[in-house]
Amino acid sequence: MSLGDDTGRTRTRLPEGSGDPYGGARRNGRSSSRSLVTVVGVVVLLIAAIAFANRGGGDSDGEEGADSPKAAATAPSGEKPVSAGAAGIPAGFAHDRQGAESAAANYSVVLGSDGMFKKDSRHSILGTIYTPDAAEKLRPAMDQAYSADFLSKLGLDANGNPPQGSTFVSRTIPVGTRVEQYDDTNARVAVWYMGLIGMSGEKSIDPVTTTWKTWTFELQWIDGDWKISADTQKDGPAPVPGDDRAASSEEISKAVEEYGGFTYAR
Repeated sequence: MSLGDDTGRTRTRLPEGSGDPYGGARRNGRSSSRSLVTVVGVVVLLIAAIAFANRGGGDSDGEEGADSPKAAATAPSGEKPVSAGAAGIPAGFAHDRQGAESAAANYSVVLGSDGMFKKDSRHSILGTIYTPDAAEKLRPAMDQAYSADFLSKLGLDANGNPPQGSTFVSRTIPVGTRVEQYDDTNARVAVWYMGLIGMSGEKSIDPVTTTWKTWTFELQWIDGDWKISADTQKDGPAPVPGDDRAASSEEISKAVEEYGGFTYAR
């Protein structure tokens, strides 16, 4: 779903909506920092949800390197698509710039999924896409952050499940990637993405809305694949909202059930 050359951008496009009991304003929020970087890094995902629950937020600047992208026509890379690894999480990324971009895009999708709101799947995600040291530090911090009290603010029970008849939506849709630094063992890749978060249902008071963020990943080549060692986020860039009619809660729930996500590859 995202194409480009090894100096270019990836691009995907998705419509967004507003209006109905089901429209709503954008939500801001998400912050992280470096140095216990990894522990605070993924909590970024949590902060996105906190923004949804508490209507607040801040940001954290990602460092921009000199290796900025140049305009170029999209073209297939010739590399084989990535495979599905543990729990269906994409794995086996190419050991090059394009592989690092694919890893960053796919990891943003996994970290933005509703699987992060359930303990077992969250542990599986952290152990699969982070370096061992980073995952070990993150597990207890994330378990504490995703407390029963926090989940209840999102309309979820203590196990991360929505009420009967409602659908909890949490998705990340990458719009583009940018390599800020790269060598054979380390890479820094920024992912510009749109996020969807909210509860879809007739009794929901927090409808699904969109956010726009840039997520920057520090990646290391370990055991034949790219893994996250740290990550930061900042708000935007956010486009001007369109005037599309917002879907009803029923339409959103049906779309979430019927439309699966993508594996992103350069």
